[in-house]
Amino acid sequence: MMVSFFDQFASPLYLGIPLIAIAITLPWVLYPTPSSRWINNRLITVQGWLINRFTNQLMLPLNMGGHKWALLLVSLMIFLITINMLGLLPYTFTPTTQLSLNMGFAVPLWLATVIIGMRNQPTVALGHLLPEGTPIPLIPVLIIIETISLFIRPLALGVRLTANLTAGHLLIQLIATAVFVLLPMMPTVAILTATVLFLLTLLEVAVAMIQAYVFVLLLSLYLQENV
Repeated sequence: MMVSFFDQFASPLYLGIPLIAIAITLPWVLYPTPSSRWINNRLITVQGWLINRFTNQLMLPLNMGGHKWALLLVSLMIFLITINMLGLLPYTFTPTTQLSLNMGFAVPLWLATVIIGMRNQPTVALGHLLPEGTPIPLIPVLIIIETISLFIRPLALGVRLTANLTAGHLLIQLIATAVFVLLPMMPTVAILTATVLFLLTLLEVAVAMIQAYVFVLLLSLYLQENV
């Protein structure tokens, strides 16, 4: 039976029930819960230090109004990194390869930043649609272009995350298939291909973390424009 390379991106089912909900909720179980003691173990200490460093870096360009989003953005960052990393393990499913899930994250958060901008500073928010010093004949065209670019933002967020993870998983599967095919015929070439596969897997680990960071960073930049 021929198996398509894209079968790995299909949402798994068990007795007709989609298991994507389990894949989404399971990552939170893996993180240790801080205790009420004054002195924690090394793992919780390192976890808290990393979260504090990332929060400081993310909230640096934002004013005090944007700091209310710190918990939401940091939680989303940790969630995306965990799901992306778990998806690199064998016989696992990566929910963030589904465009519907990524758009479910991108659209509400982007819409929230736009609504906050329209509520708090409508003049500044609408001023982003028309650059200062624009010639009068170009005003209608630029307003249309800027409006389209504004509504494309959530689509770009979701498609970027989906495309990068999907391309990486497909490339890993293609090279892994080539290793198994070449091993009986040309062992030397198969070993070299396996080395490339190992390096590509390391690259995908970096991509999994970077794409989660870029997703949250762009959301913080959209928020910066509206607070």
